Amino acid sequence: MEVQALSRARVYDPLLRIIHAWNALFVVLLLASSQLAALLEFSWETAALWRLHLWCGYLLFVGLVARLVWGIVGPPHARLSDLWRPAVWLEAVRKRQFFSPPQAMGHHPMASLAYVMFYGMAWCMAVTGLALAAIDQGVGPLYDALGYAFESKAWFRTPHDWLEELLLAFVIVHLAALILHERRHGIPIAQAMVSGYQYRKENEQ
Repeated sequence: MEVQALSRARVYDPLLRIIHAWNALFVVLLLASSQLAALLEFSWETAALWRLHLWCGYLLFVGLVARLVWGIVGPPHARLSDLWRPAVWLEAVRKRQFFSPPQAMGHHPMASLAYVMFYGMAWCMAVTGLALAAIDQGVGPLYDALGYAFESKAWFRTPHDWLEELLLAFVIVHLAALILHERRHGIPIAQAMVSGYQYRKENEQ
């Protein structure tokens, strides 16, 4: 009977894991509060949900800034350069290796592309959300430029709504990919952002 041994290495540092958990928490809260508020008629509960949505947006913005800073000054696997690998993406597309087993430690090539897209969407969501906070509620750092500027609302509301749907799709696909990777390739993956350890298959024995 063939046995596949696994090697283990600590890849993700504690601060990166905290930032990841922080951003994941507030993305989920933002999506949940928005979706729930949209289902309810206007009431104090709806107003409370939108207020929660606003504060979660501020806290996500803090997390995105922290991730950007740590991506510049952090350890190698936290660096933005570990995510930005266009040559690897093109090679994976050329060879059609969209769901290949992870080889080296660190981010899977196609996963890194997905994360770059996620952070791009999250930053656009944050900026449009700050703009809408200034327009609708007269609060936030963009108040001086956009406070109650309702004539500009459509410029921010439409991309904000579309990006919300894309982020929801990303969360679903991200969770599904983690489960499928573990079931198909037999490598623990989901725990990496909890323990910091990654596992890779060694030569078959």
